[in-house]
Amino acid sequence: MKASKRLNESVMRVIFMISALTAILAVGLICVFLFAGGFPAMGKIGVFNFLLGTKWAPTDNPAYFGILPMIVGSIYVTAGAIIIGVPIGIFSAVFMAKICPKPVYRILKPAVELLAGIPSVVYGFFGMVILVPFVRSAFGGRGSSILTASILLGIMILPTIIGITESALRAVPDELYEGAVALGASHDRAVFFVVLPAAKSGVMAAVVLGIGRAIGETMAVKMVAGNQTVLRAPSEFLMGVRTLTANVVMEMGYSEGLHREALIATGVVLFIFILIINLSFSLLKKRDP
Repeated sequence: MKASKRLNESVMRVIFMISALTAILAVGLICVFLFAGGFPAMGKIGVFNFLLGTKWAPTDNPAYFGILPMIVGSIYVTAGAIIIGVPIGIFSAVFMAKICPKPVYRILKPAVELLAGIPSVVYGFFGMVILVPFVRSAFGGRGSSILTASILLGIMILPTIIGITESALRAVPDELYEGAVALGASHDRAVFFVVLPAAKSGVMAAVVLGIGRAIGETMAVKMVAGNQTVLRAPSEFLMGVRTLTANVVMEMGYSEGLHREALIATGVVLFIFILIINLSFSLLKKRDP
């Protein structure tokens, strides 16, 4: 029996190692593909011309490959989604974990999980049919804009933020809450000033994953953002923009030569953005006491 148990443990250890190495290999292959295809394009175009250029016209003669409008557009839309989605998501998670009555929780929890399973194109269709006319009538403009895309992305990141934040809150030992109440704190004060700060790492992880979801979203943003390759000021939130992901998906199908390489290089920039976000989160976690 002992020999059989040791054999099973050895087999499972090998399986787990292979699974881990497969994940590492997949990430490595993606990096090789992106960097091998993207860096030569940056060299041909010029790094500063590519990153800081304000004109994207790959079919002109001469062609222009400036992605600054798409970088700024991605930042605007992602920032708007964070402003809208993060507070709502955190407050919703606090309500579900510490305040919500059980009968309501039985309805609310599946509803949040259902939000996570809705395809992006359905969100995009919802945005086109509901949000675009609403923004047009309430705020003006054409409706397809930074604001519309931000609202839609704010809704899309809610399941990620709510789910992870709720799990982090439930993982906090009950003794912290009970101690705060014993010292005279009200229920709300104990939750927001003791339990929530204790779950800071989990909340930060939820926010980072939400940012990753927002900055990497393609189809829904493409359907409601307006897709205009124009450098916008922050005050022009009712105007259309094009994000990095939308730029790739819109033009990859017919691109060739340097145009295709420039789109791959756009993927490299997006990859670096996600890498910077994850590294920043890791540094912040190390600074936690």
